[in-house]
Amino acid sequence: MTIEKRLTRSAPSSVQATTIASSLLTVQTPGRGFTDLTSEAAKFIAEVHARDGALTLFIRHTSASLTIQENADPSVLVDLATALSHLAPENAAWTHDTEGPDDMPAHVKTMLTGTSLQVPVLNGRLALGTWQAIYLIEHRRRPHRREVVLQFVGGNQ
Repeated sequence: MTIEKRLTRSAPSSVQATTIASSLLTVQTPGRGFTDLTSEAAKFIAEVHARDGALTLFIRHTSASLTIQENADPSVLVDLATALSHLAPENAAWTHDTEGPDDMPAHVKTMLTGTSLQVPVLNGRLALGTWQAIYLIEHRRRPHRREVVLQFVGGNQ
């Protein structure tokens, strides 16, 4: 009986990190929901002439977050919002309610989803999968002005 090899890996490549480029992306959210940041991240990578390295995205807030999720079927985002609402409902008798009943659940949702992402950059392009996109998740009901730091570290062309 032979065992078929099921793993393959490309040859390693290396690049000397010669560039650190940063930018602040300001996003006006419409309120609770997902905002696709993929094209803005790709524009930033193109503007800094990135070749190989890593893009870090960091949101400077505690009631909004970042995620990488499917971009093909919008019902995925609806179901993810439903799941987050079940995990951190507004009617859970939270102690912290200074900014309204949606504030503490927003903090919990941010803790669950995260404030930073790192995306590899290969040959000047974000190394996202076919159905992946970068999203800002607004956890508050009302619109907010959110800031996302974009930082590329790596080599450029």
